[in-house]
Amino acid sequence: MRTIRTTLDFERMIPDSLKPGRFVASERNYQKLRFALLGAMIFIALVPVTMVSGLSYYYYHNLLLKTESEQLDWQLDGSVSSMQHMVDSLRSVVEFVAREDRYKELVSGDNLGKVLKRKRDHYGFFADLGVIDSVGVKQAYYGPYDLVGKDYSKEGWYREVMASGVHISPVYTGYRQTPHFAIAVSKIDPKTRKSWVLRATIDALTLQKFVNTIKTNAMDDLFIVDDSGVLQTPSTYYGETFQRYPQAVVDGTHHTVWENGERIFEAVGKIPNTPWSVVLVKKHFFHQTDWMDFKQKLFYIVGGSIVLGLFIIQSLVNYLVNLIRRKDELQMTMLKEAEHNDKLASIGRLAAGVGHEINNPLAIINEKTGLIEDLLTISSEFEYKDTIERNLQGINTSVERCKAITHRLLGFARHGKVKTEVFEINDLIREVLTFLESAMLYNRISTSLHFGEHLPPLKSDRMQLQQIFLNIINNAIDAIGKDGEITITTSQLAGDVQVIVQDNGPGMEQEVLYRIFEPFYTTKDMGKGTGLGLSITHGLVKKLGGDITVHSNLGMGTAFTITLPIEGAAHDREER
Repeated sequence: MRTIRTTLDFERMIPDSLKPGRFVASERNYQKLRFALLGAMIFIALVPVTMVSGLSYYYYHNLLLKTESEQLDWQLDGSVSSMQHMVDSLRSVVEFVAREDRYKELVSGDNLGKVLKRKRDHYGFFADLGVIDSVGVKQAYYGPYDLVGKDYSKEGWYREVMASGVHISPVYTGYRQTPHFAIAVSKIDPKTRKSWVLRATIDALTLQKFVNTIKTNAMDDLFIVDDSGVLQTPSTYYGETFQRYPQAVVDGTHHTVWENGERIFEAVGKIPNTPWSVVLVKKHFFHQTDWMDFKQKLFYIVGGSIVLGLFIIQSLVNYLVNLIRRKDELQMTMLKEAEHNDKLASIGRLAAGVGHEINNPLAIINEKTGLIEDLLTISSEFEYKDTIERNLQGINTSVERCKAITHRLLGFARHGKVKTEVFEINDLIREVLTFLESAMLYNRISTSLHFGEHLPPLKSDRMQLQQIFLNIINNAIDAIGKDGEITITTSQLAGDVQVIVQDNGPGMEQEVLYRIFEPFYTTKDMGKGTGLGLSITHGLVKKLGGDITVHSNLGMGTAFTITLPIEGAAHDREER
């Protein structure tokens, strides 16, 4: 963007609040004032309400969580104790069968099968029984498979039961491909003083039956997992047996899980002397109704207070800011009027001086040109006589044009009449482009014309319209610099003719755009512009009864839109 300069000293005398850039800044200041008042009032009025409601919510929620934790622990302890009692009962049955002096009895004949049948008749959940000697070889087995003679000496469970006296396995499928688990106990034969093991396999449905007996309506889910997190019984939330429980299996831990926006509480408790843990799941709070009622009332109270407070604060802030704005605008209007009158007076003084200084040399040029024409008339024919006459005619045309320009400059600050004639707007624009053809060719600027067809003839001041389009197109050439394009579009809009002159130059900032029609305001370097071109153009368009607007964005060019009445301004109307 080019550096902005002004050409009159009185520009420095204008109050800062009246300068357009300052006026835009004052709009931002009103917004800042509005936001500052809003922020201060909201902080003073609503922060205490929010803090009190937040503390109420926090402490009540923590109280519910504490109560929930205590309730879960109480229910979990009861569930773990019940499961431990049931598992101890199973282990007692196996230990009763494996009395120390029964090794010979159990490995002889079909005694093991008779024992298993009696246990099935009484309990119904034993799948098979096996007796293993001190070196890990199965000496007797009763069940659906031929396992007599199988060596278990290298199995982990065998070493564990020989060391600790008892082993309870996690649920597995084994040869049956059905879930089951094993309880093994070791004894020492009193006669041989050798250890032996009785291993009983039990259907995993037994665990599920145990879980069903202790599950209550206060629980949403209750299931058993092993130490590695594998489900030993089916779960409502985590699937069937052998699915994986996603949380950590640590005794005494609590988990909070969110599912579809609902809070789910989970507690884990270890069953002593087993590879299992009980997981208890509870949806919502135990006092969920009270919690929901509290949240609803708190929401209505806080929400209503905030809405009402914001409404009152917004109304009060708007009233104060608008009151300040009206006072400022009244002052700005008065100062702006004074500034405008001062500028018009300055333009009048400048125009008078410019007209006087320019018209004197123009009169001399016109006089000398007439003298040369007279001399050519009385002189004989020679080689370049026609060329000289054509150039003299061009000089006369230019002199007349300069006189018209100075006349319009004077008319900008004082009364002047509009001289109307009928012409085609497209022809006038083509004529103007011929004046600027050399400048555009030198700067490698092309034109793209989109003229509307069958446009009605325009009834207006031809010379003033020439000056308008010359100023705008010249301004576009200066803005583009080199290698660009100017697009001119004409069309009919209701009872008006609309002309759009658009360039692909660098565009303008909003602050510059706001002041673009101000007298003596220019973005050109010092000495390259007076800032009167677009100001005079704006005045001429208004005098002809039309309107001119400009749109621009940085990096996207600028477009001037001129709207002119087809019938023109009132005949011989003086400019006010």
